[in-house]
Amino acid sequence: MKAIKACLLALLLCWSAVALADVAVPALTGRVVDQTATLSQSEQASLDSTLRDFESRKGSQIVVLIVPTTAPEAIAQYSIRVAEAWKIGRKKVDDGAILLVAKDDRKLRIEVGYGLEGALTDVTTKRIMDEIITPRFKTGDFAGGITAGVNQIIKVVDGEPLPAPDEWKGNSNALDQIMEYAPFLLFGVLIFGSILRNIFGRLFGSLVTGGLVTAVVWLVAGSLLFGGILGAVAFFFTLISEALMSGGGGGGRRGGGYIGGGGGSWSSGSSSSSGGFSGGGGSFGGGGASGSW
Repeated sequence: MKAIKACLLALLLCWSAVALADVAVPALTGRVVDQTATLSQSEQASLDSTLRDFESRKGSQIVVLIVPTTAPEAIAQYSIRVAEAWKIGRKKVDDGAILLVAKDDRKLRIEVGYGLEGALTDVTTKRIMDEIITPRFKTGDFAGGITAGVNQIIKVVDGEPLPAPDEWKGNSNALDQIMEYAPFLLFGVLIFGSILRNIFGRLFGSLVTGGLVTAVVWLVAGSLLFGGILGAVAFFFTLISEALMSGGGGGGRRGGGYIGGGGGSWSSGSSSSSGGFSGGGGSFGGGGASGSW
């Protein structure tokens, strides 16, 4: 009898744990993720086209997520989990926004990335929901409410000064390439810098080394700015490397850490070569507002 009671208690505890488990964050399969079949294929395609065109023109990313419920979590807590998993918006620009609808809960939220909080303030996002989206939701027009809300978000973000898409992608790709070739640059600075310093003298040899690094980075990454920065680093490293080497041989390791550091990955954009969609590495801090209908 005790064994039966123990089994029943264990089953009850397992059921309770499952019932209280957080709703999983869905995979980011596109700019519109509808887990409730609320939107038709044509409505999803139209929204996706609008969001894709906006991203191509402005650089900012906006996505729509529709789920049945976020229970037992509040929609704000669930929304920030989605934002942290999807990373909508460009890295370091943080210009992403998520329109989240929990249909069965009759709740919605606009989650705003750090870079858009000046435009999509809590008051602005609340007004978009209360004045544009929820009146349509109350009549059962979910597609119309979401479309109108997205269009208003786009209108607000359009007035925000943000880096142009080409400018951001160019800088990101340049940095990617620089980090990819950083070990080779370091090796070149160590070997050829020493040779050039012995041939031309300490100061002029260091200048030549720095100039060569600048030229190589410029040719490979197409960025004179990053080339100049790494060229300056190479110049100073070559200038002081003799003293570092003579002081115990640790200069190469310290120099390698300085030049090769910070090699985290950068997203090169929202679309992969296979045609998929992904976030650009944007960050969120809980900005935005929640509503209901």
